[in-house]
Amino acid sequence: MAEPVRSDEPLLQTPLHAQHVALGARMVPFAGYDMPVQYPTGILTEHNWTREHAGLFDVSHMGQAFLVAEDKSHETAARAIEALIPADILSLKPNQQRYSQLLADDGGILDDLMVTRVGAPGHEGWLYLVVNASMKEADYAHIQARLPKGVSLNRKDGLALMALQGPSAAAVIAERAPAAVEIAFMMSADVQIDGIWCHVSRSGYTGEDGFEISVKAEDAGRLWDSLASHPEVKPIGLGARDSLRLEAGLCLYGHDIDPTTSPIEAGLNWSIQKRRREEGGFPGAARVQRELKEGPARVRVGILPEGRAPAREGAVITTPDSREVGIVTSGGFGPTVNGPVAMGYVSKDVSAVGTDLHLVVRGKPIPAKIAAMPFTPHRYKR
Repeated sequence: MAEPVRSDEPLLQTPLHAQHVALGARMVPFAGYDMPVQYPTGILTEHNWTREHAGLFDVSHMGQAFLVAEDKSHETAARAIEALIPADILSLKPNQQRYSQLLADDGGILDDLMVTRVGAPGHEGWLYLVVNASMKEADYAHIQARLPKGVSLNRKDGLALMALQGPSAAAVIAERAPAAVEIAFMMSADVQIDGIWCHVSRSGYTGEDGFEISVKAEDAGRLWDSLASHPEVKPIGLGARDSLRLEAGLCLYGHDIDPTTSPIEAGLNWSIQKRRREEGGFPGAARVQRELKEGPARVRVGILPEGRAPAREGAVITTPDSREVGIVTSGGFGPTVNGPVAMGYVSKDVSAVGTDLHLVVRGKPIPAKIAAMPFTPHRYKR
């Protein structure tokens, strides 16, 4: 999970850094930040706790920003971001959010992001963006350079972000902010939790029901301590965050999606709504529309290796007769599945569920099968 950081660049710290250190977390460099990879109980325990109770994640390293139209028109802001991403933002209701991708002119994915139409009175024409930590500087520069006159990007580095995920998350939130439990999946609201202003969305990246909570940096520690004090809640590090999202079949930027992959190859067709598919008008539209019509040459698939040895990122995928057909982009042990799981890209002709393949691990071919994703069922509150 850790990403290399130049030794001459000091690591940044999130507003919750002191909490992690006090809890005995093992800290690692990730996307330029000093982040907790696990706490003393370990990744396996943290993963299972999130599936069975509620896990609390620090995701303050993510980039938070607002796109603001001077004329206070949602249409103006929506058209501006739609020129960069393939999702339908124009049709968003107030407080509704969508997942999408910043695309290059050739249809490759520059980053994935969340876009929310702000619903607070007086903020018409505002969109709330959340982008990946490792890409936020590049994303902000990319967006800023392509905005029309009258639309600006306001980055909000003074905000923290945490996620509360798992079957007990709603009950924990209900005790502190009953209104937040009424939020539907992929919707958001401004609420007070323990008297602290928060922007809460019903979303997350574990496959479980849960919430992402944006809060002012100066209030983050108090909110974290309050949530973590609940007997159903334990802090969760980057290690379990990765195993949870892998079991849920969710892409990690820089691994399963990057500038060499298109949304259609990645199986993200669902994130491009009908109007955008038909009208285009976003970078790489010609490729996306062609791949929607004809099918891509390669596709992202789920893979279940036989035995107990996990196949890691970079493992070559072959047919049983040794023809190279793809590569693993994420892999590891799935605690809920109780076995190794992986995802990667393979040629279209060998992508059907149940197809027998081999994964080359340490020079040795391991039998595997193409499997349906997610590996463990999503439990979003729809």
